[in-house]
Amino acid sequence: MSDSLDVGPLVEGLFRHSYGRMLAALTRVLGFEHLERAEDVVQDALLRALRHWRVHGVPDDPQAWLVRAARNAAIDEARRDTNLRDNAERIRAWSEGALERSAAPAADDTLALMFACCQPSLAPDARTALTLKCVCGFSVAEIARAFLADEATITQRITRAKAKLREVAVEVRVPEGQELEQRIESVLEVLYLVGNEGLLAHQGAELVRVELVHEALRLALQLAALPTTERPQVHALSALLALQAARLPARSDEAGNLLVLEDQDRSLWDRRLLALGFRHLALAARGDQWSELHIEAGIAAQHAAAPTWAATDWPAILALYDQLLERRPSPVVALNRAVALAMVEGPQFALDAVEALAVHPALARSLLLPALQGELYRRVGDRSRANACYDRALSMPCSVPQRLFFERRRTQ
Repeated sequence: MSDSLDVGPLVEGLFRHSYGRMLAALTRVLGFEHLERAEDVVQDALLRALRHWRVHGVPDDPQAWLVRAARNAAIDEARRDTNLRDNAERIRAWSEGALERSAAPAADDTLALMFACCQPSLAPDARTALTLKCVCGFSVAEIARAFLADEATITQRITRAKAKLREVAVEVRVPEGQELEQRIESVLEVLYLVGNEGLLAHQGAELVRVELVHEALRLALQLAALPTTERPQVHALSALLALQAARLPARSDEAGNLLVLEDQDRSLWDRRLLALGFRHLALAARGDQWSELHIEAGIAAQHAAAPTWAATDWPAILALYDQLLERRPSPVVALNRAVALAMVEGPQFALDAVEALAVHPALARSLLLPALQGELYRRVGDRSRANACYDRALSMPCSVPQRLFFERRRTQ
């Protein structure tokens, strides 16, 4: 087999699909105090795959190969370290069980690690950053973009969070009772952020990262299916993620170019996921709870129910954004609201609202601000200012499809 065999994309895909599940299972076996050792083991398995497959070819069952590699690396660690020696048999038992399940560690393991990372003793930002790193396999750079923070701050946040959880000897399990209530909001926030990162990748050749959206949806559905974690907010998040995932097939054309909602072929939307989203939206309506997730799912449902862009109920969407802004007064929500405002009151009204937000420091690194400003200036006929906004967007980190989209907008 040629040494030049390019297996990088396959390994990267497996990393996204398997990292959190394998790390969760090993951390449950070894204990949270050995989290960093488990991280090293999983990363070592993936590096071994990259080296071995490049020379010998990809095995018939790549996932099973990774599980065996992780098992062997973990057992080697256990033999070298007296603190881990008693875990060797548990590691073997985990790998055998994983292979019997077609090499897919149980979803409960992933949820258990998520809840472990969402300890109330941690600050909310620390919980979310740690979970994105350990459970979802996000890089520090990706987490920094999600928080609009610098990488050094995120690294320090994650390091301190790990130390704190080792100090309190956190258990890797799905909690119950009051302990569950103290953590589930953080778990939902993490899944929400994972879905957002997948819906619009901030860097790279791909516009969306489908595996992240579907992983967030998978875990949300797992929460909705467990009697102890099933509740209206969980159904609302499941609905939101399913309705957003349903639109992914129409987000780009055959050449990979970004298509805004107005230009999408709605016949390509996934009808199964739309039905799933509306089913969970109905379940979310049970009871008297009304959360921000309910409102966002309602906005997604309005888009999903509209047969065309022109037939969208924009006044209803604007009203929902008004509710969301009242509950969560953030500049990002206000920017998204401006899209609906433009459709209801006209682009100049929306432009005035956006210009008032432009000085907000939280938007200094936001690609959404110049992108929306450029679109609104284009709609009011101010081509010079529109192009200046697109130029500013092009100077910021963005994916290749986004970059090509802004370049096309400059010439339209």
